[in-house]
Amino acid sequence: MAAALRRPCRRLFGAERAFQLWLLPPLALLASQLPHATAAPAVMLSPVVVAITSAATALPVYAAGPSATDWRVWTMLLWLLGSMASLLQAVLAQARYRMRLCGATSVVDAQSRWPVLRAPGADVGPALIGAWHARIVLPADFEQRYDAGERALILAHETAHARRGDGWWCLLARVLAALFWFHPLAWWALAALRHDQELACDAAVLREHGVQRRSYANAMLKTQSAAFALPVGCTWSPRHPLTERIAMLKLPSPNRWRRNTGMIAGIAVAIVVAGSVYAASAPQGERPAWKVRADHATWKVRGQEYQLDMQVELSTDAGHERHAENVALALCMAPGKAAMASVGTLRVEATTVPAGDRQVRIDLAVGNTGESPLAHSQLLGALGHKLHAAGTGGDGKHAYVIDVTPQAGCPARAVAEASPVKVTGHVTNSTARAVAESIAAKAGWTLANPEALGHAPVTLSFNDMPAGTAMQRVADLAGMKLVLDGERVRFTPR
Repeated sequence: MAAALRRPCRRLFGAERAFQLWLLPPLALLASQLPHATAAPAVMLSPVVVAITSAATALPVYAAGPSATDWRVWTMLLWLLGSMASLLQAVLAQARYRMRLCGATSVVDAQSRWPVLRAPGADVGPALIGAWHARIVLPADFEQRYDAGERALILAHETAHARRGDGWWCLLARVLAALFWFHPLAWWALAALRHDQELACDAAVLREHGVQRRSYANAMLKTQSAAFALPVGCTWSPRHPLTERIAMLKLPSPNRWRRNTGMIAGIAVAIVVAGSVYAASAPQGERPAWKVRADHATWKVRGQEYQLDMQVELSTDAGHERHAENVALALCMAPGKAAMASVGTLRVEATTVPAGDRQVRIDLAVGNTGESPLAHSQLLGALGHKLHAAGTGGDGKHAYVIDVTPQAGCPARAVAEASPVKVTGHVTNSTARAVAESIAAKAGWTLANPEALGHAPVTLSFNDMPAGTAMQRVADLAGMKLVLDGERVRFTPR
């Protein structure tokens, strides 16, 4: 956007406002990295897939094989090497320029807030060098080459660079170009920014010395193009044509009203760009899906079905031995249709029907496989809110505790179908992070924050299970919520 607007903005509002457009790329980059607020429970549909643990039996553990190094690792290494080489080249170029200043002397009578040095040779300067400790550099024949008026204008130009902090701009632009060294547009943008920087500085000087335009042009023509690269700093006559700078001297400077209008327009563009980038960078799973009615906003049901995220505990007391079975599962069903899941010896059957705006009624039946249901429960609540049921069977030997969270749609299916890869294996004494990294490597996913899973040992068993289901199971055992966004996997607190 800065590339497209810089020339029209220069004509309408002046070179200084055009240069300020280069704030947009780093602003957009910053906006894309800002954290996003966690969405409401009805929006963040967190799939919970079948994951069983039993207190009565020893559990096998998923075998986490070594993570394979794929093309992403090599791409990252290539990018890192390119960035380091680009930064090293800039550091060496800056060092070579500074070496040309060996033997420079201070100019004590220069009227400037910044230190002024006289270079030992006539081929160095005028320039502003550095960002932290900016210094103005003048060539050895400064007094002989320029008359008094031209010398004052040159000092005013370099002082304007220092006052505007252009050394910092050069440093930031060079670092960004190094990070995006593989993109030709980054290097074009770096050259365009340096060009606009000089035009903006010329405009700032001409606002104060507008009657000396001819002397200003003569000073430009008397200065040869810089023979040495200066990554962090501004040379009086850099390596780009002077024709546009001299042509600009013939144009009247924009008045205060045009400059203020340009500033307001620039702020508006910056807000639009930052807001658009921030919204576009939100993970898909956190973008609210909602529709607006005439009087209020309501959440949209994602598909004609419901999902019940359940935590079920069924215990049996046989007098001399107590057996407990804990199950975390997800059931998906159409409204009014029954769905059933059997895990081990535990069977859960549920029917969900709508009961008003974002309200559902749930009929639950819990029991052992092959036997009549031990207990029935009927729950009424809102989508996204946890419902609780507990009780004992008619025989007095069985007890159950159920936590149910109804959701709109069936996000568990999306997780299960996220990758065609199947996971099978067993491992003992592995960690949730190692298991997740192994699953991600097989499915071709990228883990955004695997450290969130911790290093606690886990016990798992997968038998030809979809990668998404397996990853959700790991997240459940770590007490985290799985968020899939394309090939990017994140874990967030429940």
